[in-house]
Amino acid sequence: MNRSKPIQGELLRLKEEIEQYAIDYGLTYHPVVFEVCNYDTICILASLGGFPSRYPHWRFGMDYDQLSKGNIYGFQKIYELVINTAPCYAYLLSSNRIVDQKLVMAHVYGHADFFKNNAWFRNTDKSMMDVMANHGTKIRKYMNRYGQDRVESFIDAALSLENLLDVNLLFETPQVVRQREELEKTAIEEELRGDEDDKISTALKSFMRSKARKEKENTPVVEPERDFDYKSIDQDVSGTRDIMKFLMNNAPIEEWQSDILGCLREEAYYFLPQRMTKIMNEGWASYWHSKIMTNKALKSSEIIDFADVHSGVMAMSPKNINPYKIGIELFRDIEHRWDTGKFGKEYLECTDMNKKHNWDLKLGLGREKIFEVRKSHNDITFLDEYFTEDFCVRQQIFTYKFNPRTGRNEIDSREFKEIKAKLLQQLANFGQPLIEIESSNYNNRGEILLKHVHRGVDLDMSFAADTMKNIFLIWKRPINITTVVEEKELVYCYDGKDFKPIKA
Repeated sequence: MNRSKPIQGELLRLKEEIEQYAIDYGLTYHPVVFEVCNYDTICILASLGGFPSRYPHWRFGMDYDQLSKGNIYGFQKIYELVINTAPCYAYLLSSNRIVDQKLVMAHVYGHADFFKNNAWFRNTDKSMMDVMANHGTKIRKYMNRYGQDRVESFIDAALSLENLLDVNLLFETPQVVRQREELEKTAIEEELRGDEDDKISTALKSFMRSKARKEKENTPVVEPERDFDYKSIDQDVSGTRDIMKFLMNNAPIEEWQSDILGCLREEAYYFLPQRMTKIMNEGWASYWHSKIMTNKALKSSEIIDFADVHSGVMAMSPKNINPYKIGIELFRDIEHRWDTGKFGKEYLECTDMNKKHNWDLKLGLGREKIFEVRKSHNDITFLDEYFTEDFCVRQQIFTYKFNPRTGRNEIDSREFKEIKAKLLQQLANFGQPLIEIESSNYNNRGEILLKHVHRGVDLDMSFAADTMKNIFLIWKRPINITTVVEEKELVYCYDGKDFKPIKA
């Protein structure tokens, strides 16, 4: 796709101006490349996750249709798009006014700083633009070879598992990755030499074949093994949360299917830090676009237009929290508290409300503190540590509940502990159930046993059934899951035909 072009003229001058403001404020980032495009192009890019070249799939078309119609009917508007790569690519909307372009550029530099410096992004692949294009090329080849419908059906099943990941893998250091790759390389060499040592499990052999697939792309398709050693696969599987990797390495699937699982898993891990830091990332970018615009870049004739756009972005909904609003206000609150000294034992134990309200030790540590917070936290730890009762009251944050009698959303609770607990619950594992593999040889029948780690919210059985059906398509044997319903542990099973409870 070649529907965007580099900025020039006035936009290039603005970019240099805004960038200097960002540098002066201490933001650091990989080089940012701005390109300008029309709204149709930015909808295409947004539907593709920001990457011009992806594998073909119907969901991208569905997302494009939704974004395009959202703009036509006035439900939403995309002002910019920024990609976590090096260099960092950002797309500007050609129809934006100059004041909008200033705001967007300042916002982009906030994101770029966050991408580079936040710990959860530290090990993400910054060359993902090329990786995504390679995945697209590879999957198109498989579609040509095995048929588009067959490949797309497998992708549909695999995509339903992209939330079954292990966040701890985001912190694998290059040294750990390098050691694992060396072990895998040794194992592949032994496999290619025809080593049939009994110490090499069937699971490892399956994984080695997938690792060697690039060298054997032109060979006939290898049918999955019929006699699988499920017992050896099961030895170290308990507690596994990276279900995509487990299936890629161990499922009785063909090489191209294992390869596609690997591609989709790599992309899922790339997007995972963005899902974990939505509030912080948008709050940080909003903080800096507000700071740069109001203190440096804004002309007097642009104040009303800026206020109109900024207030629209920050508007809160009675149904959902606005990550832009919560994020920016929380960073501002942290800065104010550390500037005035409103933290620590002495402040928290003060019982004089007037003294507490006017508390100001003039420490001036706010800016340093927000940079420190930006570096190490994700959304859950961010809210858990800095979402205080005073902040909750000032921002008028309540929990809402739909009242069927009146047909409206009404305030359910003003209690701080309930509000904070609900917020953290929504953010835990992105509001989705936490699933682990307990066994891959359940009841000695080669069946998978999953475990729902219950954290106060019951499992949605309709979603669970759909996910288990897709795992069954890959594993080809019954899938079971343990969960808690009304304080009782139950086991449900999908056997290829029915989804049903099997034990009380």
